[in-house]
Amino acid sequence: MDAQEVRYKLQVARALLGTGMVQPERLDKAVRSLAVLRRWGPSSVAAYTAGAIRFPDRAAIVDDRGTLTFAEVHRRTNALAHVLAEAGIGEDNSVAIMCRNHRGFVEATLACAKLGAGALYLNTMFAGPQITDVLAREDPAAVIYDEEFADLVAEGVAKRKRLIAWSEPGETASAPTLEQLIAAADTSDLRPPGEKGRVVILTSGTTGAPKGASRKQPDSLEPAAALFSKIPLKARATTMIAAPLFHSWGYAHFTLGLALSSTLVLRRRFDPEETLKAVAQHRASALAVVPVMLQRILDLGPQTLARYDTRCLKIIAVSGSVLPGELATRAMDAFGEVLYNLYGSTEVAWATIATPEDLRAAPGTAGRPPMGTIVKLLDGDGLEVPPGEGGRIFVANEMMFDGYTGGGGKEIVSGLMSTGDVGHFDRDGRLFVDGRDDEMIVSGGENVFPREVEDLLAGHESIEEVAVVGVPDDEFGQRLKAFVVLRQGAKLGEQEVQDYVKVNLARYKVPREVVFLAELPRNATGKVLKRELQTA
Repeated sequence: MDAQEVRYKLQVARALLGTGMVQPERLDKAVRSLAVLRRWGPSSVAAYTAGAIRFPDRAAIVDDRGTLTFAEVHRRTNALAHVLAEAGIGEDNSVAIMCRNHRGFVEATLACAKLGAGALYLNTMFAGPQITDVLAREDPAAVIYDEEFADLVAEGVAKRKRLIAWSEPGETASAPTLEQLIAAADTSDLRPPGEKGRVVILTSGTTGAPKGASRKQPDSLEPAAALFSKIPLKARATTMIAAPLFHSWGYAHFTLGLALSSTLVLRRRFDPEETLKAVAQHRASALAVVPVMLQRILDLGPQTLARYDTRCLKIIAVSGSVLPGELATRAMDAFGEVLYNLYGSTEVAWATIATPEDLRAAPGTAGRPPMGTIVKLLDGDGLEVPPGEGGRIFVANEMMFDGYTGGGGKEIVSGLMSTGDVGHFDRDGRLFVDGRDDEMIVSGGENVFPREVEDLLAGHESIEEVAVVGVPDDEFGQRLKAFVVLRQGAKLGEQEVQDYVKVNLARYKVPREVVFLAELPRNATGKVLKRELQTA
């Protein structure tokens, strides 16, 4: 091991110790926990099994149905794993999971892990044909879903085992429920599988059909340490995950929570005021959201925000879509210096993280790479661009995906993977994402990235949110078209929007059309569906 590797290992150790993971405990519990780690390796199964040994009565999950302790989650997932095994599901199979944020998602995930089966996470915002296509392509042996999605999965689940993760009281379930099966099953421990099951998270599908991004489970805690080095999560704390668990950002906080023996607070449906209420009630120190959720929380207004004591919050972790600089500033003005913004993708996992200090100094920044991560800007020939210039963003870290399940992957240059975005570094080494590399608009021979115009308009006092797209134009090739959502009670006309851009940016960046909408079309993680706008 050379000096550089030694330094990195020491950084990892410092990051892990800084979370408070290691604490004095009874010798017998320590010995049993280490035995679990040796058998299962650093995994979700080891985390909950060790949690059941070390903190059997501590709350592991708090959802709409109540609280489950670590010991209860361990026994219940043993039972569900035995049910799946009896149905012939094991290391050669996968299970599709279409659940909102609740215990069923966690239990299905852990049961698959205990068997070495793969887990395929379905987006709860997908339409029936999309679900049918994904299930046909991925071919899972079973589908675990909430009863509300029964009609959507009906065609795709034919000839597959079906299990209901959640149904409302009085609702007739279309298949056996997890609660029924768990109550009657064997709760004994299982033997570790020969191979860890893979996780498949679907891309958002904003630029085409959703693809399955396959990723192996990490072999160490080093990837978690990279995030802990920037986001100061603490062991045995409480985290509210409002971001969808099926999305890479919600899933990341689920796995980080496992490593930290955290209490996870979940709600099936996002409601901005109910989120604040749950944070205050359970004294959550961390809240994981996507930007549009944060925006809707802030839009409740100062009087509503003041009703809830959120001083317990030490971290508001944001990712999943662009975080406008104006929104970052509003959030920190309301909650304090607790905002952390992660930039990444389903394929590369993460690239950079912006701390509160970064966001105050340079609102809109994506931050800097955490330890163990390399970010470079390359030109069209794959060469690194000179300092101060923009380029395509490429990333290398331990958690890059293994490729799409249907074949293919992202462009790789010298071990670095493309995020599909373009950006630039400022003089202090902070990354700014300028837009998608396929979103560049060429209008009258001038190159325009929508992000610059969007950021400007998002800062207008009358504008709630905005999206800018390029549409065909006979004279200029393409022209900019802006879709604007006004704040409640605000009045603004097309000419006023255009004049505002004209005063602040080059004339060729002025939208030639402005359309006012009640809301922008978004997917479940808050990304604007620009394909729909381009045909509007």
